[in-house]
Amino acid sequence: METKDDEVIENNEDDLQKTITEEEAEEIGEEAPDEIEDEIEDEIEDETKDEIEELLSQDETQDIVEEEEEIEPKSLKKKKEDKDEDIVEERIYTIPLGKAYVRPPKKRAPRAIALIREFIKKHMKMDTSALLEEEKGELPKLTISNAVNEKIWTRSIKKPPRKIRVKVTKDKDDNLKVLLAEGE
Repeated sequence: METKDDEVIENNEDDLQKTITEEEAEEIGEEAPDEIEDEIEDEIEDETKDEIEELLSQDETQDIVEEEEEIEPKSLKKKKEDKDEDIVEERIYTIPLGKAYVRPPKKRAPRAIALIREFIKKHMKMDTSALLEEEKGELPKLTISNAVNEKIWTRSIKKPPRKIRVKVTKDKDDNLKVLLAEGE
């Protein structure tokens, strides 16, 4: 077990070492602080170089990912062009939905969706007869986009809009797609 005298001696030795380094610094003059500053600067430069290298490696990986993303939109454009070729007919309609307000308030938005389906089937001359099913193997489909659905439901089930502008496209297989018209 160490006594208090031993602790005092150790503390005195530490003080002597501190004073020696200070005395050495005074003897050497300004060289010691410069050497210390140079060492610190070298350490900082090494750290910053490492950080820069890490950032560059991250940038390179991001550039590679961005290049892959740039390639994908080009392929998507080709797919869109292929889809455009499949489109046989495209029309824009303003569909009146006032009849939905005849229904009770809790059934108005579903009635508005049904009115859109009826209107599109009538005006785009969509056949759903059994003869077509036998000939082609499939009935044509009518799909309403999420944007149109969200537009109907924006003011809740009780208050659908009185009218809505939509763009309807028909493809080679007589499938219909209802999209929200631009600017809506």
